[in-house]
Amino acid sequence: MQKQRLVVATGNAHKLQEIAQIFTQFEVVSQKQMGFCEDVEETGKTFAENALIKARAAAKALNSPVLADDSGLCVDALDGAPGVYSARYSGAHGNDAANRAKLLQALQGEKNRNAHFSCAVALVYPNGKEYVAEGNTYGEILTDESGDGGFGYDPLFFSSDLQKSFGTATPEEKNGVSHRYRALQALLAMIGERV
Repeated sequence: MQKQRLVVATGNAHKLQEIAQIFTQFEVVSQKQMGFCEDVEETGKTFAENALIKARAAAKALNSPVLADDSGLCVDALDGAPGVYSARYSGAHGNDAANRAKLLQALQGEKNRNAHFSCAVALVYPNGKEYVAEGNTYGEILTDESGDGGFGYDPLFFSSDLQKSFGTATPEEKNGVSHRYRALQALLAMIGERV
């Protein structure tokens, strides 16, 4: 039986792979694979607003249901920063090493290292129907990188659930407790596993 296709509004290969590992009942494809290559500006002030902006643009262009997410790291001692600016915290979008270095510098000497990853997922249909779900995973920021697995801030994030950094966790371990997994599970519960 052929799997139903789910278009994801992302250019991030790591994110697409993570979603495919969680949404195994769908054939997960990127918007680019479907011919939509526009770089949609994320002007929202929350993860949910940004996810909706991306999903609406791709759903309209492709006339197809589209899933988008926006996620980031929220550090208590930094009043929730880097938050929606997580991917461009250091100034250059997607420079993971520079983002991690800036975070470590910002937390130098800080005792409170509590943090959480937050994710909002939006599923938008061409007819205007929309679903939004959110998920969080909690932990703290390490003083040094641990492991080279995952992406983004993973080597600095010590997961309360796993009792290890996301950088040392296997993809299966991370996907079982990640903010994206929890948001996607909440979305599946809303839509009843049918797109």
